[in-house]
Amino acid sequence: MAERSTAAVDVADNSGDEPLAAAAAKATADGVDTQNGRTADGPVPDKDGDRSPAAPATAPELHSGHKLARRYRLEECVTRVDGFSSWRAMDEKLRRAVGVHLLPADHPRARSVLAAARSSALLGDPRFVQVLDAVEENDLVYVVHEWLPDATELTALLAAGPLEAHEAYQLVSQVSQAMAAAHREGLAHLRLTPSAILRTSSGQYRIRGLAVNAALRGITSDTPQQADTEAIGALLYAALTQRWPYESDAYGLTGLPKGVGLIAPDQVRAGVHRGLGELAMRALANDGATASRQEPACATPEELAKAVAAMPRIRPPEPAFTAPPEYQHTTYQQGIYGRPTPPGMGPAQSAPVVPPPAPLQSRTGRALKWGVAALLIAALGLGSWQLADTLLDHGNQGDSGTNQTPAGPQDAPKNPAPAEPLKIKRASALAAVSSQRAAASVDGNPDTAWYTPQYFNYAKFGNLLDDGSGIIVDLGSAQDVTGVNLDLYAAGQTLEVRAAPAEASAPDSVRDFGQVISKLDTAGRKFETTLPLAVHTRYVLIHITELPSDGEGGYRGGINEVKILGTPS
Repeated sequence: MAERSTAAVDVADNSGDEPLAAAAAKATADGVDTQNGRTADGPVPDKDGDRSPAAPATAPELHSGHKLARRYRLEECVTRVDGFSSWRAMDEKLRRAVGVHLLPADHPRARSVLAAARSSALLGDPRFVQVLDAVEENDLVYVVHEWLPDATELTALLAAGPLEAHEAYQLVSQVSQAMAAAHREGLAHLRLTPSAILRTSSGQYRIRGLAVNAALRGITSDTPQQADTEAIGALLYAALTQRWPYESDAYGLTGLPKGVGLIAPDQVRAGVHRGLGELAMRALANDGATASRQEPACATPEELAKAVAAMPRIRPPEPAFTAPPEYQHTTYQQGIYGRPTPPGMGPAQSAPVVPPPAPLQSRTGRALKWGVAALLIAALGLGSWQLADTLLDHGNQGDSGTNQTPAGPQDAPKNPAPAEPLKIKRASALAAVSSQRAAASVDGNPDTAWYTPQYFNYAKFGNLLDDGSGIIVDLGSAQDVTGVNLDLYAAGQTLEVRAAPAEASAPDSVRDFGQVISKLDTAGRKFETTLPLAVHTRYVLIHITELPSDGEGGYRGGINEVKILGTPS
């Protein structure tokens, strides 16, 4: 990998003590420190790289109010670890807040921190928090960077709950594109944690600590691109599920259940966008497994950015409409707008409004009223006479038997067409549970089946799936559905049958199927339901909420065969 940082260091540092090309490469091509869920500053080496031993030097004993270069006034210490400290400071020359990293000049990582900071400063990409200065003076090394007072850490956003699908899409799109640009210039981040991602008030995501954070903690790795890609996958997974994709808790997030391994996001939380969930699995290290699709794993930020760009567009949520407040008459409409109230007097009282006289009280008006009333009475009498005459004529015709036509075949009631099995285009699994076997439930062979994994402890899918699972049947086009017949994998499953609106397109969650065909109930091996009125729909959901015991200490369910009855259109 061509390292831009090498050239940057050679230009920026001419001290002559030692070549900085190797230090720059180490600072800008190191691995991740917490991608496996360990605490941010723990001494344990990571699975993808190594952390150099903690520095023996101690952080400089500085205090609030201390000035650096007669310009940067330290205000608040935000981090003190591994012999360095980080501060919020004030640039008194430009009157703006900045961030400062401080460490002794004899710190074993001081040279690599300077090299990484100077290399990062040359990138100049606005998607990263910019390095403003990197200086060694008075036995101190300090790095000055931007401070964004209006930005919010991703850690705080996730503490409030998982991100909406459009927001998670923006996160992975912007971060992957930014890191792809950095790697093209030979720079890696190596410590992409939720605290390194900032969301500005305009909705843009910015990344802080490019190369510098890894150099401060002495993190190394042989596969920097894969490490950053895996870190982005972990961020997306956390944004979709509010869970950290490893067994250990980290960054205020709960880890996955122990012994389960890496499971797809839509098996952790119902309603997760399926495309984004699969993208997170492709970015995370999982031996190429992607939950339900045979897509290749993403090994670099560039590949991940291309995979995001190839996804269908995710629209932002519709803005909530707030009803306007009830209309209130103002003092302007009462004729006193802008008039000051004299001191010592209460608010002005509007003069009472004299109601207008009742209309048509004159002699001409009374005559006009009586004339209109007479016309109405005459019209009513004429209409009543004509109606009575028409009824008498119809009675006479019925008695004489004339004008009667014997009922013909066209007057006979039409019998509805008998229901028959409808052709099923495809079947998929709700929540991506055993999705590859979903086709076995509609292949016409009752000896093959779609069935769930074995769950333990709870009949409700081990409490891993809030909305359960089931089969989504696609009829190919909207049809008149009159019944559903099921051959189930095991008796004792609690299920219901639902239908999506006729205009629905690719529904993938329970709330997309608003019409209940059969209510939630416990079923035997056979399940049949017939509708009094046909339901016009394209998608039918067989929704399973609880599984029966499999006799081996766990719970398992499934469907052997699905038949949808109706009238083909």
